[in-house]
Amino acid sequence: MDSGELPATVNIELREITAETVIAIIKLQVAPAQQGFVAPNSVSLAQALFHPEAWYRAIYVDGEPAGFVMLEDRSGLPDAQAKDREEAGLWRLMVDARYQGLGVGRAALRQVIGQLRARGFQRLLTSYVPGPGCPEPFYKRLGFTPTGEVDGGEVVLALTL
Repeated sequence: MDSGELPATVNIELREITAETVIAIIKLQVAPAQQGFVAPNSVSLAQALFHPEAWYRAIYVDGEPAGFVMLEDRSGLPDAQAKDREEAGLWRLMVDARYQGLGVGRAALRQVIGQLRARGFQRLLTSYVPGPGCPEPFYKRLGFTPTGEVDGGEVVLALTL
C-alpha cells in the first residue's frame, strides 16, 4: 500500500479471530522500530486465553488482515463493579507495517469507541511506553489525555466517551 490516506470506499472491519484466520493475524507485524511498543499478536492472543475480561478482534481492510485490537472489558464478569461498566481499557492496538500511516488504526479505534459508547461506557483508558516513535501523538490526536498516572513505566491516557 502506498503512504497516505485510505480512500473513503475502503471497508475497515473488526472481525472475530477464528481457527481459519489466526495464523494470518499472528503473522502481522509492526515496523521494526515499533516492536518495543506493542506485543506480538501471538503473545496477545495467548494472554487473552487467561483473561476472561479480554475482548479482541482482527482489523481487516477490504477483506485483508491488517491489524489487531484488544480491550479489557470487565463489564460482563460476575464480580463486575459499577466502575467496570463505565470504563474499559485499550490493551493492544497494532496495525501491520504495510497499512500504517493510512488511517487504519484511527478508523478501527473509532469503531471500538463507537461500540463502547453504545454500550454505555464513559471512559477508555490506554497506556504507552514513552520513547522516540511511541504512539503518544496518535492517541492525543484522537482526544486521549494524560491522567498523570504511570503504570509499570507506561504513561496512562484516558478518553472521555
